[in-house]
Amino acid sequence: MLFDSFKLGPLSLQNRTVMAPMTRCRAVVNNTPNELVAQYYGQRANAGLIITEGTSPSPDGIGYARIPGLYNAEQVAGWKLATDAAHQGGAKIFIQFMHCGRVTGAANLPAGARAVGPTSENCPGEMYTDAAGMQAHAQPHALTESEITEVVAEYAQAAKLAVEAGFDGIELHGANGYLIEQFLNANVNSRTDGYGGSAAARNRFALEVAKACVDAIGADRVGMRISPYGVFNSTGAFDGVEAQYLDLVKALSDLGLVYVHLVDHSAMGAPEVPAAFKAQLRATFKGAFIASGGFETVEAAEAVLAENRGDLIAFGRPFISNPDLVHRLKNQLPLAQPDANTFYTADAVGYTDYPTAA
Repeated sequence: MLFDSFKLGPLSLQNRTVMAPMTRCRAVVNNTPNELVAQYYGQRANAGLIITEGTSPSPDGIGYARIPGLYNAEQVAGWKLATDAAHQGGAKIFIQFMHCGRVTGAANLPAGARAVGPTSENCPGEMYTDAAGMQAHAQPHALTESEITEVVAEYAQAAKLAVEAGFDGIELHGANGYLIEQFLNANVNSRTDGYGGSAAARNRFALEVAKACVDAIGADRVGMRISPYGVFNSTGAFDGVEAQYLDLVKALSDLGLVYVHLVDHSAMGAPEVPAAFKAQLRATFKGAFIASGGFETVEAAEAVLAENRGDLIAFGRPFISNPDLVHRLKNQLPLAQPDANTFYTADAVGYTDYPTAA
């Protein structure tokens, strides 16, 4: 089943493999993708669906050094190189919008930008910056309700720019402790206004962003990634997490989103998302369901598909070091292992220089 075509909304995918979103930090000039980035995605266009690395919809959302944005004309042109390359190889491509919120270093922010979050509480830990090495996370500005409305509008405008850049759709990053999950997660969101203090209020920002993007470009172009049991950036499970996420996914289904992308980080040391809860999420959402987290073999992927626990399977690090991953999986060829020392560097080494199989 993994190598069968699949209908994702109006899109015909050439197979059921998804290249998972992975930060690679190669947007070296003004957070703008270039020909090297296009080459990277073009090499991996054997996937059915490519989801790009996290890309900020706003200057305020730039968290890490050299991550891309999509909020100006220069970035639209840069991303157009990548979407053209992906389409030439047969893949469909969604851009992942990752507003980092409080997970940022002051030296990584563009001129005039500021760190923001649901509260003014710093994210624990440090952030790498090219300018000053490791630094404490920047002090975030607590968004007012009127400012939240402006952030929602930034997402919607970025969605329109994504279509202009040739993307088939967008993925809203509601996982890994970035801005959307900062609102979702009770361990981070201590607000007591309309955006915090209850499960419904914590879900509000995610749903407003999703609705604004649906209104901007259509529900069949919008998906969301979630990690209810993730622990990145001081999130983690909380009382009522499953009920809150079931409500969230039900509301996303009602909006008509084309997919929900559930990531289970247990392969990286986080608690496993309980199987029964995965099944509830799967049953609640009426669109496509992407399973993600630790997949490296055809057998593991086929088991999920055969048991109807997912429609599409996302592969992460295997796609880094195996640009021809689908070919290798289909022909039972050995997989090359990625070099973690080059995950977040600035050049072609460990990025576009992995060979294809003979």
